[in-house]
Amino acid sequence: MEAVDRYDTSLRDEGRFRVLVDAVADHAIYMLSPEGHVASWNPGAQRFKGYRASEILGKHFSCFYLEADREAGLPARALAIAATEGRFEGQGWCQRKDGTRFWAHVIIDPIRHTSGELIGFAKITRDLTERRAAENALKRREEQFRLLVQGVSDYAIYMLDPEGNVASWNSGAERIKGYSSQEIIGRHFSTFYTDEDRLGGLPERALATASRDGRFEKEGWRVRKDGSRFWASVVIDAIRDDFGEIIGFAKITRDITEKLETQRALERTREELFQAQKMEAIGQLTGGIAHDFNNLLMAVLGSLEILKKRMPQDPALSPLVDNAMLGAQRGAALTQRMLAFSRRQELQVERIDVSDLLRGMMDMVSRSLGPIATLETEFPENLPMIATDPNQLETAVLNLVVNARDAMPGGGLIRIKASEEMVPDGSTLPAGHYVRVAVADEGEGMDEETLKQAATPFFTTKGVGKGTGLGLSMVQGLAGQSGGRLVLKSRLGQGTTAELWFPVTQAEKPAEPPDPPMPEPVTGLRPLRILAVDDDGLVLMNTALMLEDLGHTVFEATAGADALDILRREKVDLVISDHAMPRMTGSQLAAAIRSEWPDIPIILATGFAEIPEGADIIDVPRLGKPFSQVQLAEAIGRVVV
Repeated sequence: MEAVDRYDTSLRDEGRFRVLVDAVADHAIYMLSPEGHVASWNPGAQRFKGYRASEILGKHFSCFYLEADREAGLPARALAIAATEGRFEGQGWCQRKDGTRFWAHVIIDPIRHTSGELIGFAKITRDLTERRAAENALKRREEQFRLLVQGVSDYAIYMLDPEGNVASWNSGAERIKGYSSQEIIGRHFSTFYTDEDRLGGLPERALATASRDGRFEKEGWRVRKDGSRFWASVVIDAIRDDFGEIIGFAKITRDITEKLETQRALERTREELFQAQKMEAIGQLTGGIAHDFNNLLMAVLGSLEILKKRMPQDPALSPLVDNAMLGAQRGAALTQRMLAFSRRQELQVERIDVSDLLRGMMDMVSRSLGPIATLETEFPENLPMIATDPNQLETAVLNLVVNARDAMPGGGLIRIKASEEMVPDGSTLPAGHYVRVAVADEGEGMDEETLKQAATPFFTTKGVGKGTGLGLSMVQGLAGQSGGRLVLKSRLGQGTTAELWFPVTQAEKPAEPPDPPMPEPVTGLRPLRILAVDDDGLVLMNTALMLEDLGHTVFEATAGADALDILRREKVDLVISDHAMPRMTGSQLAAAIRSEWPDIPIILATGFAEIPEGADIIDVPRLGKPFSQVQLAEAIGRVVV
């Protein structure tokens, strides 16, 4: 009875197993005889191999293999391996009944009797065609991504393991950092950091930040294999697996040294532009003040000059007038410095040999230095010619020498050197050929902040009453008005060098002119009918007073239109006009007079250098303000024959 029950149980288990196998539709599960013939067939096998059970039972399983695999003996080897090793497992191409192929994962297990005798094989086949296609597509994408990363040469893109060791390396990393992949893979990424950053723990903080926040981003100095530095933009991203565990870091580094230099150059340009605009504004203000001050000095000096001529010779009064005239003349010198800074000073430009000019003034320079300073000079022969006002250049050099002397109260060496220089493109000066005049001292020098302000009007490091603060401004104005530049170089405790750069003029050195004839005295001029034009009533009255004192008849006009009305009514021998007048300037008035009365001579009285250019007035004589009665008489004598 018990034996019958065990038999029934066995039948029931076998039935349940067959139902289970038949229910599997995505696997081919079937039995093979020891020789390899198909002994059973489930619906999954029929679904993706295409054979019905009646068609395939009894056939050799090698019919599922490709012809090439059958010729190579692969089916027999699979059974032999399963029989000897207990299992065969592999992947490869199989073919269906209709001849189409699919990629199969095959497992063959031997089936043995309890006695150990081989009674067949269990074979499970799974169609992995879609999965293999997906894997191949993924591999292709990974390869494409690898090629893409490898092909990027402007960025260093590489992987780090969780400890920060380099795990991959692209061509951009090799180009930027200088290491080949063989040299760097496996080494810690802190190799690329500067010593001070490593000592400060920056590499560790970078990984910690990326681990905590997901990303670390920063700019800073990095070191190449050859030890050179570059400014880098660095991004480190944490890479996590499906469970959130960090499996490494993706690091992207870009060399932005050129960008940094461009930004710094832009900042320097902006600073220079701001400084230029500031100096231009100060120059405009200074020039305007100096112009008005010139007019006041005209009235003071002219009136004092006439007063001195007309007053009785009283020893108690004459020194007072002389002192007043001396003070006014010092004021005139101050306005000349202010006008030089604002580039409005009247320059008498000549082509000069700098070496000759400097040699000629060394006696005066030596007397200015006194006994405590030593002078050393270097003036080469045959320097190219420059174009500037020689008197103003002498004054500028003397000013620089005096500054150098004052910077060394205990004495020291002052060097004056002239040299020929070439300025390349991209410099602060326009490219070209220059002559440089340098005055260097061994004094206290200046810090960076003082150096920035040194040429600012009215700024001085000297004590109260020992300097106007306009000396360097005047020198700067002369250099700029001559097409060059003043360059100051100084470091605290290392002295100062002031350099005047003048562009070379292409003209040949002029021959020595013959001695000019002695000028004829101007006291013998015939009385003239002179039209005086000035918008400033004090200056106009003073000019008329000096002209009348010289014996001339004077007509007065405060504007260009009034002057033209007078010329239409009166016979006039000469017009003396201010230049800086509203509505109609002196140069515009001169052009109008030239067009209607071409024979009337004109003199423009001005302290400005910027007389507008124009073919009709380019040869109009000028009289610098403030002028004395003697200078006025000489100017009239030069234009009236």
